[in-house]
Amino acid sequence: MDNNTNYTYDFIGIGIGPFNLGLAALTQPIADCKAIFFDRTEQFNWHLGLMLDDATLQVPFMADLVTMADPSSPYSFLNYLKQSGRIYKFYIRENFFILRREYNQYCKWVAEQLEQCKFGHEVLDIVYLDPHYQVTVLNKSTQETKQYITRKIVLGTGTSPFMPAFIKNRNLANVIHTASYLYHKEQLLQQRSVSIVGSGQSAAEIVRDLLPYTRNGLQLNWVTRSDRFFPLENHARLTLEMTSPEYVDYFYSLPDQKRDQLLKEQSILYKGINYDLINEIFNTLYTMETADGHVNVKLIANSELQDLQTAVDGSYQLHFVQKEQEDSYVIPTDFVIMATGYKYQEPAFLRNIQARIARTSKGTFQVARNYAIDKHQQEIFVQNAELQTHGIATPDLGMGAYRNSYILREILGRSVYPVEQAIAFQSFGTTASSAALQKKDSRAVFADPQIEKA
Repeated sequence: MDNNTNYTYDFIGIGIGPFNLGLAALTQPIADCKAIFFDRTEQFNWHLGLMLDDATLQVPFMADLVTMADPSSPYSFLNYLKQSGRIYKFYIRENFFILRREYNQYCKWVAEQLEQCKFGHEVLDIVYLDPHYQVTVLNKSTQETKQYITRKIVLGTGTSPFMPAFIKNRNLANVIHTASYLYHKEQLLQQRSVSIVGSGQSAAEIVRDLLPYTRNGLQLNWVTRSDRFFPLENHARLTLEMTSPEYVDYFYSLPDQKRDQLLKEQSILYKGINYDLINEIFNTLYTMETADGHVNVKLIANSELQDLQTAVDGSYQLHFVQKEQEDSYVIPTDFVIMATGYKYQEPAFLRNIQARIARTSKGTFQVARNYAIDKHQQEIFVQNAELQTHGIATPDLGMGAYRNSYILREILGRSVYPVEQAIAFQSFGTTASSAALQKKDSRAVFADPQIEKA
């Protein structure tokens, strides 16, 4: 069917990260839904530069690609363990939080079974040919381009490493983002000093990984603009209910200004460090100091990086401001690891369909409650690009199956997988919240229609 440019797909998924891979797995058994997925990389891989041996997901294994939508799916993590002969080992381990490397292997296993997932295929352009979209795709192995016709599109191109403006696009050999840590580890261990800027989970995992080398003379600096090295506070059960359909409804119903304010206040719920990891780092420092009498480690909070300058010898001068004291100071360092997170980057292939995309006053996507960004709220859907409108559930792997169930219902006009409406014990707002949401998004659905199994 790939060779037939007149063949019309129900939807095309662009980008095959965990969210679109989950959508592909959920779509596979639906006989009357024709979909195809493209990714420019040669194979599935998830955060290879941070594939540390002991790093785990921060959500339980049930937050796999499919289980929360369809526990009977053959593409579940538990079935992966069974098929690979490791389910009893996992059972004996008695730990709900799987290794990041293990999760990546699981996703590869799923991707290899889905013929509709086309890796090594780069989307170059999309044009609207009423009433369909034409997607131009480059097969990178053959260098051939083909056009595919589709009714709808699901964007799953994901987020990209973010660098501050005063660093971005500068040729700084020994300045990297955490996303590429393992690619440069051997190189950075040849340096006298390494500074990590930022204090999320990735930064903490790298600190843990580098601590043993400080006993051999490596100076390690860990600096954050946050007022402390704060823990991820989403393990309290009632706090976890904030990644629920009800809270997404509530958050979506709020004014833009209030949502922006809440996201700043809620960063501790999805950007913090795992409690166990914080404690492990402290205990390691304590043990090292007890044994050696000192540690080659500095931890500094409340400090914002203002500038980075290159010294004559090729090292760097990091210019910080201590925010509470309003004092400036400099840290010299040979290597810099920026733990500055990720941000959504709008794909260039949308350039010819800009007129069909709804925008906010800031120029960002105006994402409808049903995850659509087109002006008709029914043609172009997004994955993990709706943080500003849908809140902290956006990047949560555990909500991926929920969002995919929702998007499939919008695409097909019926529910194949039940879309939960109420799972929380608590109420997040007044009864007026539902009315506000309905007024804000005319396509919002509060009662699941009759479920149809394909």
